[in-house]
Amino acid sequence: MSTYETLKVLLVEDDAIVRAGSAQALDLAGFAVDAFDAAEPALAQVVPGFAGVIVSDVRLPGMSGLDLMAAVKAIDPQIPVLLVTGHGDISMAVGAMRGGAYDFIPKPYSSEQLVEAVGRALETRRLVLEVAALRDRIANGAGIEALLLGDSTPMRNLRRLILDLADESADVLVYGETGTGKEMVARCLHQFSSRRAHNFVALNCGAIPENIFESEVFGHEMGAFTGAAKRQIGKIEHAHKGSLFLDEIESMPMSLQVKMLRVLQERYVERLGSNNPVPVDVRVIAAAKVDLKEWSDQGKFRSDLYYRLNLIVLNLPPLRERREDIPLLFEHFMLGAAARYKRAVPTVPGPLMQSLMAHDWPGNVRELRNIAERYVLGLASGADGLLSARSATPVPLADQVGAFERAVIEQELRRAAGSIAEISVTLGMPKQTLYYKMQKYGLSPDDYK
Repeated sequence: MSTYETLKVLLVEDDAIVRAGSAQALDLAGFAVDAFDAAEPALAQVVPGFAGVIVSDVRLPGMSGLDLMAAVKAIDPQIPVLLVTGHGDISMAVGAMRGGAYDFIPKPYSSEQLVEAVGRALETRRLVLEVAALRDRIANGAGIEALLLGDSTPMRNLRRLILDLADESADVLVYGETGTGKEMVARCLHQFSSRRAHNFVALNCGAIPENIFESEVFGHEMGAFTGAAKRQIGKIEHAHKGSLFLDEIESMPMSLQVKMLRVLQERYVERLGSNNPVPVDVRVIAAAKVDLKEWSDQGKFRSDLYYRLNLIVLNLPPLRERREDIPLLFEHFMLGAAARYKRAVPTVPGPLMQSLMAHDWPGNVRELRNIAERYVLGLASGADGLLSARSATPVPLADQVGAFERAVIEQELRRAAGSIAEISVTLGMPKQTLYYKMQKYGLSPDDYK
């Protein structure tokens, strides 16, 4: 198996015999080769980030090799271009190298010379692509980790899934209780996609009165109804080439769900008072806090709209199912509140943190943020003043201990890159016991390597 099997060589040579011989030499060396007798069809294969190199004769019918190199560099200046000629001289070689040529191969050349030069160029290209991919991964990872906080397995899986799905064109359905961060997930799907340069339009379907919902969402023409003094672009049209977030979609009036379904299927809108369809390129991200399947079975939500949305589904974990994230989140919210209100960051005594860990969090992350702000403002100091006893459900001691134990093991897995031997020594725990506890908490060392 070749080291460069994922990279490609575009070979441009108008001499059929030389082209065939060169392509055969490169193929026998394990390189993937596409051969062309002119520059124009080869150039059509080149895009930013092209995974390969260009080998081209200088003298060609139509576009010359030098012109091809200039066009390639305009697309992606880091793509290696090797120029070949039997008519060149020292000045041409120097000029080509100054123009950005990776190498200059004079004719006649041996198969070994060609393979060696192309091999060096492919290795250079491979390293450039790997560095670019790593930088992109680091940038996206750091960015999304700053927006979706949490070191628990559910949150790490969620962030990874969002980055994987961000550039897909399919619509997304997000499930989550109140306060779990559904809009933040939608914003991440938009921000880490190629649509980020265009509008992210958020619409709460339960906050708009039904009598103006259609006008707000689909838009209207001047004179469409009494008071329509001018044309209004609707939310969907405003999200063209971007993303449309439909929060609490279960609250959308039944009479308008069929119009939304048509938009999702046909990708165009008709403003009120107009019969002219307006094409829209929009990715829809819908969010619900109820089971839409149950609602559709009960006739509360259109089943055809549910099945149209139920393609990619993200389920957000409630805070009580990722208690190990509470200390990190609480500290983050305290730091933000302290900076905003110009207050000192208070210390968190052990009993208070224990109460935070034991709380049931019906308001999830939003509730935790509010409590952190109250604590920074000094509106309440103890657990009784911060947490409502009516909203808290006692958590058994064994569950609290389990959450703490899981967080410690997961932290060590990250630190030791999944090395069971090292973690066993650090925690003073036999490997057999460590494996048992990891299985109990759904942890795998492979996820941390």
